[in-house]
Amino acid sequence: MTVIIIDQKIRDYRKSHKLTQEAFGELLGISPQAVSKWERVECYPDITFLPELAKMFGCRVDDFFEGR
Repeated sequence: MTVIIIDQKIRDYRKSHKLTQEAFGELLGISPQAVSKWERVECYPDITFLPELAKMFGCRVDDFFEGR
């Protein structure tokens, strides 16, 4: 089973860089409410954001998913 862990990656990255949800959203051109929804797993980022997020986080898109 594959588990989506992008919410954890976003939260960890944002906090380690001392960014508010608003500041993180500004980096991506999205609202702080969208960031909040991602972190609370109310929804996930659009698939087109994944490569940009991976580049920002210094990881691969595959790292947003854990195989179990």
